[in-house]
Amino acid sequence: MKAGSPVYRMMISKNTFGLVTALLLTAVISSGCGPTSANTSSSTEEGTAIAYPYKVVTTCAMVTDIVQVVAGDKAEIHGLMGEGVDPHLYRPTRNDVKQLMEADVVLYSGLMLEGRMADTFAKIGRQGKPVYAVTEGIDQSFLREPPEFEGHWDPHVWTDPSAWSECVQFAAQALSEYDADNADYYQENAKNYREDLAKLHDYAKEVIGSIPKEQRALITAHDAFGYFGRAYEIDVKSVQGLTTEAEASVDDINKLVDFIVDRKIRAIFVESSVNSKNIEAVIAAAADRGSTVEIGGKLFSDAMGKSGTYEGTYIGMMDHNATIIARGLGGEAPEKGLNGRLGEK
Repeated sequence: MKAGSPVYRMMISKNTFGLVTALLLTAVISSGCGPTSANTSSSTEEGTAIAYPYKVVTTCAMVTDIVQVVAGDKAEIHGLMGEGVDPHLYRPTRNDVKQLMEADVVLYSGLMLEGRMADTFAKIGRQGKPVYAVTEGIDQSFLREPPEFEGHWDPHVWTDPSAWSECVQFAAQALSEYDADNADYYQENAKNYREDLAKLHDYAKEVIGSIPKEQRALITAHDAFGYFGRAYEIDVKSVQGLTTEAEASVDDINKLVDFIVDRKIRAIFVESSVNSKNIEAVIAAAADRGSTVEIGGKLFSDAMGKSGTYEGTYIGMMDHNATIIARGLGGEAPEKGLNGRLGEK
């Protein structure tokens, strides 16, 4: 991105990834004599003052968390979606629209994750607001396009920390465009955080790699772990497709049960933001076939844990997932996870 020309990009499909997703916005890049601190102000090139902390509105908790880390004390972050909220199904409320209109900067995930908010983002963009999809920082060649979701990319990129790390860098660039005086500050925060994400990525490789090969299959309610499976070489199966709006059929369940019985899978997983009824149906159907399957634990897929807890952070969320999956499928992982903090209140 070029400083001085923030853009609004909406990643709707493969065909529109780099073309019709960009609307020019009013330039709001800061200028001044040097870095500023919280509760002070600087001026843009147009003479409009930036009052610190300025307001950033985000969507899902995963985006909120990384923006909080990058922005530090320069911005006040308001996340629209809390614990257990499914972004696929989320409809913005009147208050959400008000928050978005009052924001100085808006950051969302993109790739149609927040599909029902697309019109709202377009409206905000037309008002001259800097609006960014953080997944724009990921090279198109990296993205998955599962056959059942032809024409759209898989939006669940955060399940691979190495990919989400690119989104962290993009968030730093976006904030630097708005507040150029503090660009070095944002870049330093992003650099430090990305080092933590690299450690998380290495940990997940190690613990998932410890699962016996015949048991290395992750079965969940909906197809949110494709990037995770590719990154850590574990088969991923689900009852539903990429979006929780899809309905599971009897045929879908029967095919999954066949896979479980053939592979002698010992555990499958529920998700914090998805109804567990389909997983329970799979377990019951497997039992009818003489195969005992347990719930290996609850994973965080489209939403993080409770705010204020370790699992309520992106790193805690992914530490939890990697640890629970490894332990549930017979691998080796410390009970308290990478940082010894799992389960902290």
